[in-house]
Amino acid sequence: MKKNFFIFLLSICFGINFNTISAQKNFAARYEIDAKRIGVSAYDKDALPRSLEFIRLDSTYYVGWMYEGIYKYERSSDYLGYKNAIYPLRKAFDLINKDLGKTFRQLFTSPVFYMDNQSKFNDLFQIHNALHLCYNNIEMPDSSMALLDKIDSYHFRKDFFGIDNERAWLYHRNRFFTSDKYDFLKNSIEENEKMAFRCCYKGFEQIQKNQSLNDYWFGPMQADGDRLIIYHNLAILHAYKQSYDSAEYYYKKLEEGNRISWGNYAELNIEMGNFDKGIEYFNKRQLYRANGLDEKYYYVPTLLVWAGKTKEAIQMENKKIAQSGSTPGFGWYSIALARSYLYDGQLDSCEFYLSKANNFKELHIGTTLTQSQYDFTIHLLKVQLIDKKAAQIKFVNSGWWYSFTDLYNFIALKIEKYLEVYVVVNEMANNPERKRVVYDLFCNESTVTFDETMYLLKDFSNSFFQKKYEDYQLKDKRKKIQRYFKLFCTKLKYENGDKKEAIASGENLLRQSFLSSSSDTPNENMADTAAEKLFLARLYEVLAKSYDKEDDNTKINVIRNNYFDVYPQLLPFSGITMKMNLSVTGVSDEVITKVTEELKDCDIEWSNEKNESPQASIKFSKKGKLYEAIINVKSASGKIIVSNEQLVFKNELGTGKEIALRLFGKGGVVEYEQVKN
Repeated sequence: MKKNFFIFLLSICFGINFNTISAQKNFAARYEIDAKRIGVSAYDKDALPRSLEFIRLDSTYYVGWMYEGIYKYERSSDYLGYKNAIYPLRKAFDLINKDLGKTFRQLFTSPVFYMDNQSKFNDLFQIHNALHLCYNNIEMPDSSMALLDKIDSYHFRKDFFGIDNERAWLYHRNRFFTSDKYDFLKNSIEENEKMAFRCCYKGFEQIQKNQSLNDYWFGPMQADGDRLIIYHNLAILHAYKQSYDSAEYYYKKLEEGNRISWGNYAELNIEMGNFDKGIEYFNKRQLYRANGLDEKYYYVPTLLVWAGKTKEAIQMENKKIAQSGSTPGFGWYSIALARSYLYDGQLDSCEFYLSKANNFKELHIGTTLTQSQYDFTIHLLKVQLIDKKAAQIKFVNSGWWYSFTDLYNFIALKIEKYLEVYVVVNEMANNPERKRVVYDLFCNESTVTFDETMYLLKDFSNSFFQKKYEDYQLKDKRKKIQRYFKLFCTKLKYENGDKKEAIASGENLLRQSFLSSSSDTPNENMADTAAEKLFLARLYEVLAKSYDKEDDNTKINVIRNNYFDVYPQLLPFSGITMKMNLSVTGVSDEVITKVTEELKDCDIEWSNEKNESPQASIKFSKKGKLYEAIINVKSASGKIIVSNEQLVFKNELGTGKEIALRLFGKGGVVEYEQVKN
């Protein structure tokens, strides 16, 4: 018994001695780490080797893990990079809270204590911020919410972390999920949006509650900045809720405080039908998160497509992709570029970039845009692409059904379209917010255009959607969007076989779109002929198809010419046969003869009338083994559609078909790559 007691006493003594030595060793190591970190920031290029040294000196001290985590986070631009940054950041977060939890709980007990521990508080802020963003960037909102809960447990009197604001963002960002996926969520979009609003108002309460003491510590204007952060979220939430006056109010508050996100405000203006303002605000200088989506380069090319400026959109997007490379945002930029090529008639390039987007692992950083929207947009554009490829077969060969190759390709495309439509329909059916982001045109959370929505709905229940868009005309407060609801109804009437009703509706809409008011204020029903060419083109298209060819030939010709004036690239894929006058000059040999024959075999009504149809001229020349065609086209109204378009080719293979498409303003390379059909 005495022996055992003696051993017990020895173990206590040695234990105490060992702990003392260990504590002294840790203190010395941490003192050395703190001294060495003074000259190197966690954001510096030398931070990684420093982190390894710090971890070797004391792996239980948070600093080494913080340096490693922040270094990796700052240099991450893909899923694996952010995932690899999480482990050291989480380790640092747990260690700093373990060591300094008591300090953080007492941080605001006195100004002196706050100043003495400010550097440690700054470390906590940096670790939390990087870890929070890593979780968000790889879709781990439940971990982000738990992180915010931990910070909230310290009850910091001044919320430098924006806890309630970030909670609101997480609810809104993940509004279409339920608690089955993430525990913190509610079970409907409406409930999640209510929670987002509740978080914002709770944030205001905290600001108000602590304002007097925080004013004394941090200055009399300190609360203004905190409120502005919440205003940003409230503007977004009210816009989604379609409380447009409230959204405008908060954006004006943000503008007054010099904290407005011009991109978000641009999206609100687009939703209201102020498309010119959308481009103006997107082009204002603003900060955006590095290695994340710059939404300007998704939405502005789309606005340019609506304005018929497809080549400008293509140039803008190609430049952005060249600058950003394969970083987050590349997938969205590729979708925007594919759309621009699609509406310019360059179907091969459209297909190439849709494939790029489909195969890219996109991270939706700093945006409410989601993977489901990303996939849906790609598949919907694919359906349109397939349809246009089928329409192109008919256009470039008026007797296509006599060609086994064309017939086979056409049937194959129809089968491919059926499969893609099945995917799109299922994606839309499983989308709980399809009403808001698909049916409610121009929703700022949507990634598809009004034209793509109209294309999608035409194959569904026409009577159901006709009634829906008639209801929109009664309930929706956006006056500049009313004409789009009317366009949808007109289109659906045509698709339903009610051509007379479609004509009456379409002609009335056409009058309203060009009818100015007697006052100095423009009529709100008037279309912006510069920004809304796609709207006008679709209106002309449905009218041209609805008119009876025998009774309304004059009207058809006028409407076709107007269509050609505003958006010629769409006509070859519309099923409308365009009347055109053609002049061919220059060298003439067997190759040119075959090219001309192939051109004249396309679905164009060649006319000798020079005043009632577009005028096309082609001048052929030969340089060595290569041929050159210079193409010029003027519309019936005298507008230049194609100016000195150059096409270089080796032989007749497919050249006539390509020239036919370029007569309608299709872009493309100068040296035409010829492929056997």
